[in-house]
Amino acid sequence: MPILPKRKVKISPPAETAAGLKSIQTVAYRIWEETHIGKGVKTLFKLNQPNGFDCPSCAWPDPDADKVSKIAEYCENGAKAVAWEGSSKSIDNSFFEQNSIENLLEKSDHWLEKQGRLTRPMVLKEKDTHYTPITWKAAFDLIAAELNALDTPDQAIFYTSGRTSNEAAFLYQCFVRQFGTNNLPDCSNMCHEASGKALTDTVGIGKASVVLNDIPKADLLIVMGQNPGTNAPRMLTAMEELKNKGGKIISVNPLPETGLLQFRHPQKPWEWIGKPTSIHDLHLQVKVNGDLPLLKALLKMLLEAEKQNPGKVFDHAFISENTTGYQELCAHIEKCKLDQLILESGVPENQIKEAANLLIEKKNIIIAWAMGITQHRNAENTIREIVNILLLKGAIGKPGAGTLPVRGHSNVQGDRTMGIWEKMPERFMQRLGKAFDFQPPKKEGVHAVGAIQAMANGKGKVFMGMGGNFALAAPDTEKVFDGLKQCSLTLHVSTKLNRSHLIHGKTALILPCLGRTEEDISSHGPQFVSTEDTAGRVRMSHGDLPPASPELKSEVAIVCDMARAVLGKNNTTDWEGMKENYELIRDKIEEVIPGFDAYNERVKKAGGFYLPNGARERDFNTADKKARLTINPLNKARNPETPFILMTVRSHDQFNTTIYGYDDRYRGISNSREVVMMNEKDMRQYGCKAGDLVRLTSVFEGEKRVLEGFQVVPYNISQGCLSVYFPEGNVLVALGNNSEESHCPASKYIEVFLEKLDNESNR
Repeated sequence: MPILPKRKVKISPPAETAAGLKSIQTVAYRIWEETHIGKGVKTLFKLNQPNGFDCPSCAWPDPDADKVSKIAEYCENGAKAVAWEGSSKSIDNSFFEQNSIENLLEKSDHWLEKQGRLTRPMVLKEKDTHYTPITWKAAFDLIAAELNALDTPDQAIFYTSGRTSNEAAFLYQCFVRQFGTNNLPDCSNMCHEASGKALTDTVGIGKASVVLNDIPKADLLIVMGQNPGTNAPRMLTAMEELKNKGGKIISVNPLPETGLLQFRHPQKPWEWIGKPTSIHDLHLQVKVNGDLPLLKALLKMLLEAEKQNPGKVFDHAFISENTTGYQELCAHIEKCKLDQLILESGVPENQIKEAANLLIEKKNIIIAWAMGITQHRNAENTIREIVNILLLKGAIGKPGAGTLPVRGHSNVQGDRTMGIWEKMPERFMQRLGKAFDFQPPKKEGVHAVGAIQAMANGKGKVFMGMGGNFALAAPDTEKVFDGLKQCSLTLHVSTKLNRSHLIHGKTALILPCLGRTEEDISSHGPQFVSTEDTAGRVRMSHGDLPPASPELKSEVAIVCDMARAVLGKNNTTDWEGMKENYELIRDKIEEVIPGFDAYNERVKKAGGFYLPNGARERDFNTADKKARLTINPLNKARNPETPFILMTVRSHDQFNTTIYGYDDRYRGISNSREVVMMNEKDMRQYGCKAGDLVRLTSVFEGEKRVLEGFQVVPYNISQGCLSVYFPEGNVLVALGNNSEESHCPASKYIEVFLEKLDNESNR
């Protein structure tokens, strides 16, 4: 039988301009498609407002309260997320009666989530073929029975997605540690874990050192491994302001992304016609993982310029007062060979010199990055090299300068602050134990990759997902599926149906929760939650829509009821009180975590408050109170027999694993996600034309992983590099293919072979 594409790809020229009128039209369509127009528009007016709710999509910071747009303080993808959550469709008992697990497994991920909101707890008992209703009490009793029957608490794994609120995340980790384990992997393990590790090593805090107001003050912004137009579209507004004030922008990416080319502000109709704002001044099209040699090449050019003009390039006063390792770094850079660095970067020498000249000239510099930097085997080294450049320029801890790791999900940073981590510092654990009168476990827990290994090895017996879609978000898809199927119980707190509900253990539970947009009313009255954004600002968030179902519980209520059922009546924690009054939770957070003084009072103020950030104040929280200049080895040599390096990317019609549709508008790819973007020279070498089907094979430590039936799309990507969409490409990411220090999956660096298939689309 010939292989045929599931959906025939449609290809058009990539867009030249981001946002504008087209974004508004898309928002209007999504609201019309998913929910009631009046309800949808009313909700959008509350999105990211000081008295409204925080966007359930990305973690980009809001403007100060007095600068928030009263018309639309959101982007296209934020509006999609709100419309998606506020769907007028719902899943009731009859849906599961009509759809077996086998039937649902045949559906696309887009179809699954499009069925609407989950409305009541459901259980899939051992050997059953369909989910059936279960009461909340019976669900919690089942969880308690399974967890308390384990040989050791470490046989349970408690995963967290990035949208969980501060209050729910804090209680969740507290419950898990009272149960007796530190097995708290989260989505940070799969995205910015490398940022946290490298930044903590060098400047003493694993967070951004800049706030939103710093961006327009920068002389130079370098955006690396990031696609702001899709993944953090509101960033474009700050970048436009920077350009209007005379600042310069350099983009570094294997793909030229539309959001870094030109921009029309969707809230300014006068910009919809005429000339759009040009975003980047220089685009450096690196090879996949050519970032580290590029940064070293820039450092070498800066060092040469400093030698020719002593004191004119480097900020020696800052270096002397605030850093260590200067002489060692200079000696290392001296030994590096510029020609080799240029070759490995994939960027022409004249363009690197142009970027170096901007770095030499400018004083206030911000470097932003995302998963195009973090999801590599050498991610930590690359981020430390970013920090080296900023430290040598004295470009940290002052207005318009510093580090900017752009976080993905809306509260992924807040979750870590709240203690969602498998290896929280001892001082946190001591305060937690004192606040709740117990001894936290000392054994380090498993991260995301370790959780998959534990389940695959039969050591992980129960898997709980607090939000998210772990089955698709994690690397090495087949191993993840196999591991989840070996569990005795899998349970997920969710708003919508997704693949993780179908890849289940012997018994499975779906626990439906309130969304960010919905009212949360307890016996104590209306409650609100709080979140932390990329810049470390904490703000309150409360929805105002009626719940999609009267049977929904808040994440806080689910954690509290589960904790009481599992830990028993003799447990002294006031789970019942905190379930009804979230101020009691925030009192405990204040007791445990520094920076949350007067939490309940400060979070209610418009705009919230910023958490302490030593790097922002040049108070580096390292052992010697100095920022560290570091020596970072170059990339390990790739297998010379492997012809391609493949990276996974998101489309413009998705957020993380949520697929809103099949239209990647900015890249000109529509109607299919099963595509591979390929340089036209490589296509000619392999005899491929647009639409041809190919087989991709990754080889890692002798194991092969195969993805076939994907359609070739000609694209402006560096020669020798390929790109496919996430999460479809996760099947090619070996579990062992991760960064050496933080174990972040190397989803942007997969060595693959490509083979053209004999199929009907070729005839």
